[in-house]
Amino acid sequence: MSSHHDALETRSPAEREAALMAALPAQVAHAQKNSPAFAKTLAGVDAASINSRAALAKLPVIRKYELLAQQQAQRATNVFGGFSAIAFGKAMPRVFASPGTIYEPEGARPDYWRMARAIYAAGFRPNELIHNCFSYHFTPAGSMMETGAHALGCTVFAGGTGQTEQQVGAMAELKPAGYIGTPSFLKIIVEKAAEMGVALPSVKKALVSGEAFPPSLRDWLAERGIAGYQCYATADLGLIAYETEAREGLVLDEGVIVEIVRPGTGDPVPEGEVGELVVTSLNPDYPLIRFGTGDLSAVLPGQCPTGRTNVRIKGWMGRADQTTKVRGMFVHPGQVAEVVKRFPEIKRARLVVTGEMANDQMSLKVEAVEAEGLAQKIGEAVRDITKLRADVSLVAVGSLPNDGKVIEDARSYQ
Repeated sequence: MSSHHDALETRSPAEREAALMAALPAQVAHAQKNSPAFAKTLAGVDAASINSRAALAKLPVIRKYELLAQQQAQRATNVFGGFSAIAFGKAMPRVFASPGTIYEPEGARPDYWRMARAIYAAGFRPNELIHNCFSYHFTPAGSMMETGAHALGCTVFAGGTGQTEQQVGAMAELKPAGYIGTPSFLKIIVEKAAEMGVALPSVKKALVSGEAFPPSLRDWLAERGIAGYQCYATADLGLIAYETEAREGLVLDEGVIVEIVRPGTGDPVPEGEVGELVVTSLNPDYPLIRFGTGDLSAVLPGQCPTGRTNVRIKGWMGRADQTTKVRGMFVHPGQVAEVVKRFPEIKRARLVVTGEMANDQMSLKVEAVEAEGLAQKIGEAVRDITKLRADVSLVAVGSLPNDGKVIEDARSYQ
């Protein structure tokens, strides 16, 4: 049996890029026509011209807080804030809710969230039973995994969350091939089974998501005969990336176009630099164009040893929204980016906030070649944009940490 889900995973990078860029103009046009929110956001945009990553990068980024704000403003008329291209009825079997509250539609297409690819990469195969311990109410995680498992030809036990002893009992009697859910709950189940003296020999693999999956827990599961793999997905976009048996980063899904941008902006960063994941979905039912996930990651060089040729990312590396309050004023990553744009000499910048209670101090470290009066001019720009003073220091190009941080809050809160 093939070690790949389909032929899309092993096509040449050039073939993949050509296919994605060929699909992009049609998706932009579809969003403009069928999504009132994007009809407004992309008004005046020639969809046919959005046929390259450079053209895509010129479109605005829609961040989650903006989606939430539009949904809240339109609750009485359109609960999806105008972002959904489908309406209640046969085209939308289910609606889910994420904290906020943000409402997400689920379309009727098989494997709507495209999770089968990640489930396959975790080792599951047709005709197996999967014990699904993601929540089935409010949030879409349970349905995301179940619809993917069904598309793969698997049967699902809807375990959901909680009731640990009953989960152990069901696993012992049904003998599933593996588990899907959060890694921490799998650990709880395994520990409970040991406490009860119940063996779970059939559970040999797991696909986990929803929280961090540190190597220590991966190894802990492996010692107990369970090979755990992780995937990265959101309720807005479905699957974004997934782990393979090579365990070298996460391979991007075939149904999304991913950019990594400097936090607070829509500007793509050089390959390898940490930034915010911005995703354009090719899902026609919920056509999110340049949706900012708020998560940090970076592109890994090279290709996956398993033969999958898509781009790999390092996985989740923190949150991109580093907004902080200084002397009673909010300072945003976008403001730091605005300062940088005023000075072509600046390569990268990092605002460090230090001090203690009521004695905040800002220091802007910029990678730039020393020039007469440059630091003073940058300091004046910081004050103009943020209404706050900052000490400016010029540092060597390439010396700032590559961790995606634009604002570092180094204050003492003790």
